[in-house]
Amino acid sequence: MSKFLFALMSATLLGLTGCASTYEPAAQSAPTAISAEAQSALNAAQADVKAAKAKNALWTTADNALKAAEAAAAKLDSATVIKQSKLASEHVKLSNVQTGYPQLKVGE
Repeated sequence: MSKFLFALMSATLLGLTGCASTYEPAAQSAPTAISAEAQSALNAAQADVKAAKAKNALWTTADNALKAAEAAAAKLDSATVIKQSKLASEHVKLSNVQTGYPQLKVGE
């Protein structure tokens, strides 16, 4: 009985191994560039960050988001480029608003 089970398991494993090696996934064409929307968002974020740096109002979160967007662009990940670029631009806008707040002096 045990020889029969051993033979049956061996045949099953061989069959499964043969099936696994014949599977070929459908070929997908890899993108060669980011989308136009992603490129536009990245350009806007780069301009926003440059303007904030000139005013000494750049938040590190905006700078980090821009770096993440540029890294995603290098990997041709348009969705991440758009997401991170919008985050960078939003944080730049918030930092510009913050510059209008009155300064708080410690000790007063």
